[in-house]
Amino acid sequence: MSDPELLELYKQHRAGQDKYAYFLMAIVASAIAFTVNKTAGLKVTCTDIPLGLSVLFWGLSFYFGCKYINWCQTTTFSNFNLLQLKKGVHPKQPVHSQEIDAAIRGVTSALESNSFNAGKCCGLQFKFAIGGALMFLIWHSINVYLFTIAI
Repeated sequence: MSDPELLELYKQHRAGQDKYAYFLMAIVASAIAFTVNKTAGLKVTCTDIPLGLSVLFWGLSFYFGCKYINWCQTTTFSNFNLLQLKKGVHPKQPVHSQEIDAAIRGVTSALESNSFNAGKCCGLQFKFAIGGALMFLIWHSINVYLFTIAI
């Protein structure tokens, strides 16, 4: 595969990851808005604890989605710095080969750390989105049950 093909594949992969993160963020923001709209003016009872947890989980999902996007941007910038160092065009390019090697090792370490953090946040974004949905379903099931036995 040629370099332009690799670059295009990388761009498509990044675009897909970004769309996925924004998609989950839109879902949880909509779920929070739906919940707030449906519960406006209602009296809160202890059976609403799962509903509160669902909103909390969705809020955490949104937060980790924002953190994921931030870590991805930081990772891309680290990768940009690494490529500049390797090509010898970094604005603060070291002169000696030992300094260049040390700078490359430092940036590579930062790149790996940033990538790890992005992956962790992506996983948490998904898990909290699912957790929120499950808590909402539990809350809904409780209310259906309570309505059924009240009849």
